[in-house]
Amino acid sequence: MGRAFLIRWAAALALVLLTYNPAGFSYVDWVRGGFDQSPALKVLIGLLLFVAYVIYLRATVRSIGIVGIGLVLAIIAALIWVLIEAGIVSVENPSVMAWLGLITLSVVMGVGLSWSIIRRRLSGQLDVDDVEETSA
Repeated sequence: MGRAFLIRWAAALALVLLTYNPAGFSYVDWVRGGFDQSPALKVLIGLLLFVAYVIYLRATVRSIGIVGIGLVLAIIAALIWVLIEAGIVSVENPSVMAWLGLITLSVVMGVGLSWSIIRRRLSGQLDVDDVEETSA
């Protein structure tokens, strides 16, 4: 389970960080540079990122639902709160808070994409999302 989750989470993290990150190397920063250079390529990549988000977010909502997303967000928020109280994370630095938000989004998507695997390991039960029905 660990490796499968890490691969899915890494893919979600890559999607999020390729879209935007405070370091300045992202799609958002590339587009902010102006549309005078390769506007067609920027639109194409933007559409590909949009499609990836639709796939990831739809899979997340279908697997853990809105309540599950809320629970994962609550757990991560509580963890961040603990880190802030322990003095490990500073809320004064907007860059750190942006990184935490981006990582949080990727973890939510990673959990959503991996939920069937996690649930199967915890419960021993298989999930079947879609059952094809044949019409006679």
